Amino acid sequence: MDEKIAKLKEWIDGSDNIVFFGGAGVSTESGIPDFRSVDGLYNQQYKYPPETILSHTFFLSETEEFYRFYRAKMLALDAKPNAAHLKLAEWEREGKCHAVVTQNIDGLHQKAGSKEVLELHGSVLRNYCMRCRKPYPVEDIAKDTGIPRCSCGGIIKPDVVLYEEGLDSYTINKSVDYISKADILIIGGTSLAVYPAAGLIDYYRGNKLVLVNKSPTPADRRADLVIHAPIGEVFSQL
Repeated sequence: MDEKIAKLKEWIDGSDNIVFFGGAGVSTESGIPDFRSVDGLYNQQYKYPPETILSHTFFLSETEEFYRFYRAKMLALDAKPNAAHLKLAEWEREGKCHAVVTQNIDGLHQKAGSKEVLELHGSVLRNYCMRCRKPYPVEDIAKDTGIPRCSCGGIIKPDVVLYEEGLDSYTINKSVDYISKADILIIGGTSLAVYPAAGLIDYYRGNKLVLVNKSPTPADRRADLVIHAPIGEVFSQL
């Protein structure tokens, strides 16, 4: 483990073109549950499965039930950035990290200070009226009950990608551009099980593919360096 950390530190010290690709494991250390771990949302009991509730169809047909779940389980507005978020922001300030590509929707990378954050699945911090597109802050959603409505009467929707919805093509293309040009690609806190996001690593052309995750992933055999440990623990040593 110490040897692997030392090798990663050596690579990072010698690079000014790092791209980070992260998933739910980056946020779990800030107290936000992920979907697929033992303690994740998929292993808790609700009236409907979370993947059903968080679908486009369910949002349109059972909007009030969607928001009951969403407010209780998807909003973690008191969560604080952890060592991984803070280190990435530090590297960006130093000109080393060019972009953070994230599957998370919590805005913690920005809260830590990162500027170039590509949110594949959107953000709970942004919300908009489906009728007139007026934006609303997350605080309005959190403090409300029932279905949040715009001053025009339209339903307010979080700017997050639900099941059955496609990813934003601009965000995808920009992520591909950063990843394809990166010297070091660090993948952290993701099981690489969610597509099309997981397929983005196929665009990496370099020879310093780093995987940091608590458990093995399908891409471990392709990586140049694999560290099985919590990402905050690893990044706090860099």
